[in-house]
Amino acid sequence: MDYVIIVAGGKGMRMGGDMPKQFLPIAGRPVLMRTIACFHRYDPALGIIVVLPADQQDFWRQLCVKHGFDVPHVIANGGKTRFESSKNGLAAIPGDAEGVVAFHDGVRPFVSQEVIERCFDAARDDYAAIPVMPVTETLRYVDRGQGNNVMRDHFRTVQTPQVFDIALARQAFNQPDRKTFTDDASVIESLGCHVTMVEGNRENIKLTTPFDLKVAEVLIHEV
Repeated sequence: MDYVIIVAGGKGMRMGGDMPKQFLPIAGRPVLMRTIACFHRYDPALGIIVVLPADQQDFWRQLCVKHGFDVPHVIANGGKTRFESSKNGLAAIPGDAEGVVAFHDGVRPFVSQEVIERCFDAARDDYAAIPVMPVTETLRYVDRGQGNNVMRDHFRTVQTPQVFDIALARQAFNQPDRKTFTDDASVIESLGCHVTMVEGNRENIKLTTPFDLKVAEVLIHEV
C-alpha cells in the first residue's frame, strides 16, 4: 500500500491575520481540503496522513464537519521543524507497510494528477523522485555585497510531492536532524541515494503570501 504524508504545520505568519494558511479558503473551501482531494482523486486507496500541530487539530475536525469533508485520513502531530513533522507522519504508517510514500506541502493545492503519477511511478522504479521546474528568471550569486550572474540552465526549482520507498524513508529519518535538511529529499540524499527528477507543473505553487492567495483564486477556475 502506498501513502502520502501531507505536512500542514505552518502558522502562515507571512499571510497576516490569525488563520493558519492551510485553513484559508479558496473559492469557499479550505486550502488543505483541496490539497488532500488531489491525492484522493489520484488513488482513492492511498493512505493519507495529515500532519497538523496539536492545537489546530480540533479546529480542523470542525472544518471537516462544516464542509462535509469525508475523505479518509489519519492525523499526526506536527513537530518543531519540517524534519520532525515528516518523521511524525512517517511513524503513523504501519511498521510492516511496503510501497512508496509521498511527502507533500499542505499548501500546494494545485499539483496536477500527471505530476503525482510521474513522481509515484519514478519512485517505484528508482526509490526516490521529486518534481522540478526550470528557472525562468535570471539568477545572480551574491557574496559580501558583490554579485555575478550564474547559468540558470544549471538550476531547478523543487516542488512536492517528493516520493520515496517506505523502507528508505524510514532509514533516512532515523538519523538526527541537520541544518542541511532543507526538504525531505535532502534527508534521503544524505544517505548517498540518487534522487530522480521528473517534470513538475507550473501551477503547483506553495501558498505563502497574500499575493499567492490572489493567484490561487484565479487558478481554481482554470485547473
